[in-house]
This record gives sequence, C-alpha cells and structure tokens, in this order.
Amino acid sequence: MITVHHLNNSRSQRVLWLLEELGVAYEIKHYQRDPKTMLAPAELKAVHPLGKSPVITDGDRVVAESGAIVEYLLDTYDPEQRLRPAPGTEARHRFTYWLHYAEGSAMPPLLLSLIFSKVASAPAPFFVKPVLREVSRQVRKAFVDQQVLTHVNFIADALGRAPWLCGEHFSAADVQMSFPIEAAVQRSPEGAELAPLRAFCAAISARPAYQRALARGGPYDLG
Repeated sequence: MITVHHLNNSRSQRVLWLLEELGVAYEIKHYQRDPKTMLAPAELKAVHPLGKSPVITDGDRVVAESGAIVEYLLDTYDPEQRLRPAPGTEARHRFTYWLHYAEGSAMPPLLLSLIFSKVASAPAPFFVKPVLREVSRQVRKAFVDQQVLTHVNFIADALGRAPWLCGEHFSAADVQMSFPIEAAVQRSPEGAELAPLRAFCAAISARPAYQRALARGGPYDLG
C-alpha cells in the first residue's frame, strides 16, 4: 500500500490527484506546517532526511521529489501508459519538458514572489516596516515580477494552442504543472495573460479525480 506523506498547502496535493487518476489505492499520513514559520514538522525527517513533502513510501521504497514520484507512479502503476504519451512522439517530448519545467523553471520565481510578499507584510518594528516594504517592492519590480510575467505568458501561449500541455489529451504533465499554474493565477503581476491559465484551472478542478483528491487531502491555500 502506498502512503503519501501529505503536508498541508504543499505540492503533495498533486500526488494525491495523480493516484486518484490512476485508480491506485493509497493511504495518507497528514502533517501540518508550523503556523509561525510555515515549515514542515520535524517528523517528516523520519521519512526522508530532507524532511520535505511530497514524499511517498511504497513498501520499503521511499520516493521523494515531485517529478521522481510522478515517473515512479507511471512506471509502476500505469502499464497501459494512459497518462504519458507514447515514446518518440512530439507529445512525449512535450511531456518530458513540462514535467521538469514545473519545478526547474516555473516554481523558483513564484516562490520568490511569495517570499517577498511575506517580507513586506511581516511583523516588524514600526520604523523598520517602511524599509522592508520598499526593499520588497524594489526587488519585485527589478527582477521577480518580470520573471513571473515571462513564465506566465510562456505557459499561456502553450495553453492557447491546445487544451492540455501535451496537446489534445490530458496527461500527468498537467498534474505536475497544476501547482505552478494555480499559484501563478493567484500572484501574477499586472500584464500577465491569465485567461488560458484560468481555463486550465477550471478544467482540472472539474475532473472527478481532482475533486476526490481534494476531499481526501483537504483544502489548500497557495497564497
């Protein structure tokens, strides 16, 4: 039996969704972030030395990192390859790209955007707050917002060409990309082409497997 070590408000929600799409039985072990630091609890280090989520256990095997988990689940539990395009096809090349792009390129600027928004609103002495706000504003203006804008419009262009990232058919690449796309919709700067991203979010949230995963994992907030 697969166990998903599920941290609230985290990328592990995608793992639950993929398992629901595959129809694979699993159980969830829930972990809660520290309400002050928003870091994962120390108990996760007993599962994997980095103490981060997502991580799954399947018997004696421990698999961490979102992309590695997706590939492991497809290799092990999707023999008909329903959620991965056939090797050698253009769709398969796009699949591999989006699978790695999600964490390698898309998430870093989105995380920086979140961090600097938190810096601007963090508790601080009254004489320091204006400095924090200004530093946050300048960094976002000079670097972060432009990076987010570039990636959002890149994703929007891809979604404007086909309903799913690999073409006409839904795949696990859409599952992997769901987290950065949902995050981008919430915190993109002015000028971002969000209509295709919002349409994507509406399409995935209508999928029964997505809804089942949300019911089991609980609601999450990417703000």
